[in-house]
Amino acid sequence: MVTAARPLVYPLSVRHLAPNWYATVMGTAVVATAGAALAPHVPGLRGVLTGMWALSLVLLLALLTGRAVHWVRHRDQARAHLLDPATAPFYGCLAMALLAVGGGALTVGRDLIGLRTAVALDAVLFTAGTLIGLAAAVAVPYLMAVRHRVEPGQATPVWLLPLVAPMVSAAVGPQLVPHLPPGQARRTLLLVCLALFGLSLLATLVMLPLVFARTLIGGPLPLALTPTLFLVLGPLGQSTTAVGAFADVAPGVVPEPYSAGFGVLAVLYGVPVMGFALLWACLAAAHVLRARRHGMRFSMTWWSFTFPVGTCVTGTEALGRHTGLVAYAGPAVVLYAVLVVAWGTAVFGTLRGLLRGELLATPAPVPAAPRPVTVRTTSGAVR
Repeated sequence: MVTAARPLVYPLSVRHLAPNWYATVMGTAVVATAGAALAPHVPGLRGVLTGMWALSLVLLLALLTGRAVHWVRHRDQARAHLLDPATAPFYGCLAMALLAVGGGALTVGRDLIGLRTAVALDAVLFTAGTLIGLAAAVAVPYLMAVRHRVEPGQATPVWLLPLVAPMVSAAVGPQLVPHLPPGQARRTLLLVCLALFGLSLLATLVMLPLVFARTLIGGPLPLALTPTLFLVLGPLGQSTTAVGAFADVAPGVVPEPYSAGFGVLAVLYGVPVMGFALLWACLAAAHVLRARRHGMRFSMTWWSFTFPVGTCVTGTEALGRHTGLVAYAGPAVVLYAVLVVAWGTAVFGTLRGLLRGELLATPAPVPAAPRPVTVRTTSGAVR
């Protein structure tokens, strides 16, 4: 009697819990924070956003626990992640996950835990996230130069991740300014956030040409990495959000003419940068559609569709506040709808992958047969 072959399901293990899983926290938290400006116009939305933030907090605690166990029990694998040029940049996601949840605590989480607890939680997570982000922004490029031995042709948008973390600090830090004592404390935090903005922006401007050149000269990215093209939207949207946040809190914190200068910066910087974000979003979407036609399947890189798009929502909302143009309201709503659909798709794919044993599974044994030869066609497809 012949029985149908059953698919092999490999046991889940924290040994294979890589730092890229923090993207699930970032993507969930940004759904809450990005929708905060829309909540007053949609009945019941505020409660849903608070629930989303609570979910991101639970995910963060679960992943921090899992990653701690990973470092204790599987230190060899953890070190291998640091020495892997494809995985090491994702250590920036740890910092951004802490910052995203902390920022969400003051934006919507205070409805659940109270203002005082929200301020305390945000202060702790902001401090930890900023320190870890600065460490990643230095350590990962150092490892890339000294240990990874990467080449320009290997450049991907993933390389931006450790450099974007300080920009997230710059964007969420101003929320804490009004909760500090007036005078030196408030001014210091605002200018620290401005310094973090400059650090991340200049580092991104150095790295982005490598990514753009790789895309134009080296051909399309591998199918599984194609969604990471949306990561470029992260520093664009987050920096626009940051300058808008500076302008929101600057009055009364820094003297004139610097206070008014922050308002000017919010518009003169944000408008052209979001224009470039629109160009990149169209380019990235075209690459994703091509990859889908060539058989791109779900992977954890699909979470790249969430947090970067969310930063564009908050950046567009900031421009609407500081330009006074209602024309920004429509794009913000459309982008938020895209964010929600992207989050739902990523959650569905992640849960299905976990249930099928395709994620966090022990890799299957390598077959004895030789690997098939792959060639690049004129269309860029790999066969």
